[in-house]
Amino acid sequence: MRLLTTSVALLALAACGTSIPDSAPDSGAGVGFGNYAEYQTKRDAQLAGRALPAPDAVTSTPIGGGSDSDDLVAQTRAALGTNPQSLAGNSGKPIVQAGAANPASQITNSPGISVENNFDAVSGTRSIEDDAARVAAARQQYEVASVEALPSRSGGEAPNIVAYALSSKHAPGTQIYRRVGLNKQVKSERNCAAYSGPDLAQIEFLSKGGPERDRLGLDPDGDGFACSWDPRPFRKAAGG
Repeated sequence: MRLLTTSVALLALAACGTSIPDSAPDSGAGVGFGNYAEYQTKRDAQLAGRALPAPDAVTSTPIGGGSDSDDLVAQTRAALGTNPQSLAGNSGKPIVQAGAANPASQITNSPGISVENNFDAVSGTRSIEDDAARVAAARQQYEVASVEALPSRSGGEAPNIVAYALSSKHAPGTQIYRRVGLNKQVKSERNCAAYSGPDLAQIEFLSKGGPERDRLGLDPDGDGFACSWDPRPFRKAAGG
């Protein structure tokens, strides 16, 4: 009984369906034609026998010329107004047309060039002789400084500690010279206190017989450097 009911339902659904003939335009046989290969063959034959369209004739009339161009200019002026200020665009400057009243040499509103660099404008105001006179006047205003000899340095007889630092190669604390006496370190600290800095002590040390002799007791270790004077900053500055 259940099988019979199912069969009846299927038959009812089949009866309600609409069949689409193969000759219909929207059928699966093709879109407007029965065979695509046959359509392509006919299309290629038509394209092969069709001539290309003839090109437009070439004339001497400028593009945009003629009455159409005049009409466009008239329409533009009517839209913007006849005031030259309105035709100047965003710059706000009126458009100056060259003519009998305005020679081209007097039109100076060209952007990017000044009157001084415009040959036509300059030639109308001054001549080559005027430029030569301006150059001569400018040359008269030049001041040539005379070369003077450098002044001599005062105290040239004092030892040059920079030259001494560069000439010595050993490190501070390395004994090079012989020193004799007792309590050399204590005496050196007391004597070095009399100078405001190691540089002055080194100059005095070299001027009194150093580095071979230490008459002032400023170099107890015999390295040639008085009162802990250090030559390494001078060497470093000179690239040594």
